[in-house]
Amino acid sequence: MAKTSELLVGKWDTLHENGLFDLKRQYITRHESKATMPSRVDRYNDGAKEIQALIQKCIDEDEGFRAYGSRWSMSNIAHQKDNMHQNNLMYLDLEVVEDDIHPDSEYAHENIFFFECGNTIKRISQKLNEYGKSLKTTGASNGQTIAGCISTGVHGSAFDVGAVQDYVVGLNIITGPKASDNVYLERHTRPGLNDAFANRINARVIRNDELFNAALVGLGSFGFIHGVALEAEDLFLLDRYVTRIDKKLALALSKNLDFENSDFKIAGEVGPDGKPNRPYHYKIFINPYVDDDRYVVEAMYKKKYEMAYPDPFGKIEKSIYRDLIYLLIKFSEKFPKSIPWFIKSLQKSILPEITKDEEKIRATLYETFWDAGYKGPAFACSVGVAIEDSEKALNALVKMTKKHPIPGIFAMRYVDQTKATLGFTRFHKTCVIEIDGIQWEKSSKIPSLEEYARFMIEALQAENIPFTVHWGKSMDYAFPGLAEYMYGDRVEKWKNCRSWLLSEKMARVFSNDFIATLGLDTYHNVPHDFIESLDKNGQPIQSIV
Repeated sequence: MAKTSELLVGKWDTLHENGLFDLKRQYITRHESKATMPSRVDRYNDGAKEIQALIQKCIDEDEGFRAYGSRWSMSNIAHQKDNMHQNNLMYLDLEVVEDDIHPDSEYAHENIFFFECGNTIKRISQKLNEYGKSLKTTGASNGQTIAGCISTGVHGSAFDVGAVQDYVVGLNIITGPKASDNVYLERHTRPGLNDAFANRINARVIRNDELFNAALVGLGSFGFIHGVALEAEDLFLLDRYVTRIDKKLALALSKNLDFENSDFKIAGEVGPDGKPNRPYHYKIFINPYVDDDRYVVEAMYKKKYEMAYPDPFGKIEKSIYRDLIYLLIKFSEKFPKSIPWFIKSLQKSILPEITKDEEKIRATLYETFWDAGYKGPAFACSVGVAIEDSEKALNALVKMTKKHPIPGIFAMRYVDQTKATLGFTRFHKTCVIEIDGIQWEKSSKIPSLEEYARFMIEALQAENIPFTVHWGKSMDYAFPGLAEYMYGDRVEKWKNCRSWLLSEKMARVFSNDFIATLGLDTYHNVPHDFIESLDKNGQPIQSIV
């Protein structure tokens, strides 16, 4: 039987020390050993029963319950004051064979994998590598759990691919303590696994696009995500380049991503017609305090996998342009430790020179986005805008930041549109503008992080720029009407779907301060037939009990 440890911790914090937050109990569940329970399916199902017992305990004590993974988020999205469950020991994977694929599926069975919630991106990538497969995209590092990634909308800068949630095929969600509260959820228009597979994990099947898209980025509030079916692809290589280009060219590409008809050229990355190849990934680094006429950019080109390539880690470990926080930390090392002095130094310095190690690195996706280079105190604020608004939004945020300086630098990344109802990469091509840096104390000349986040929202609204915010990053989530401003009527759709899936009692159990602050915890009495399980053509196939 699975065993759960109960810790009376008192306080809880994020990986980057963005708390401290009050917490009564922390739970950690460990599966029964393989020696005494050899079947992975049996251990998985046994783990589900253990989670349901914990949920029942929370109901009995009229308390909340929330799962968390690697504590990567810098907002309080993962926090719940009563009971939090640490998922990192729940990392089983279940075999998917051809007979498990739905008869109407368009997926290749060899690309479908099923992972338990506590699997990190690193662990999943290692497992996929055994099959000659890869994830389609990841964030800038590999420590997040799969359930945490999809719940907050973790993304990279693969602008023709999407965010992590966009290659999810199915979700196994525990919505309460009863046997019928174990659900396997898919889109009806893109079924992946058949009912027999769902039966093996004791889950009832619901196939419905609207419900799936709402639960996909569920902010941890649609229940306990126990397992995730995802689509992988064949292993591939990335050729990564870091270079400086003209600022006007960098921002022009930001607004159209039309590399083929641009003057952006990397030696060896040109097609037979002489036009530039289209990158897999594009990112711009920006010091907002310096009016530099040349920007540092990172471009990656997708290549067919081959065995013979140099070990990339020597170069990757020396690379300072690995991710934005790591760059800022390395940049700060040569300046005084005083935050005001550091800001003054930023105001006079261009970004570091590009070294030989940065000029070209060939590696797999898993190797490229390796372990985080920095895991100490940090902050990050991130907004999404349509690429057409990217330069206008950047100018507005830079202008505001010069007026209210903080110890951080900007980057711009690009992501394809998500179908998730509250996925923050909701634009047809989203430009993610992020400012990352080191934490500081408010002073007469430096605003607090909460104030700076509010200034970001106000700066974009003043320019009438539609935007979203990254749910896992720092932001003024109490800003009036924020969710409705960003998502319009999608907010009510999301609430209705959550209210249909969860009873009112369970909706309270899976709520927290984060969604309450945003006004997303409102419960609606929706009719029973609001959601139906549908076939691929949209026709009801059964009554959902």
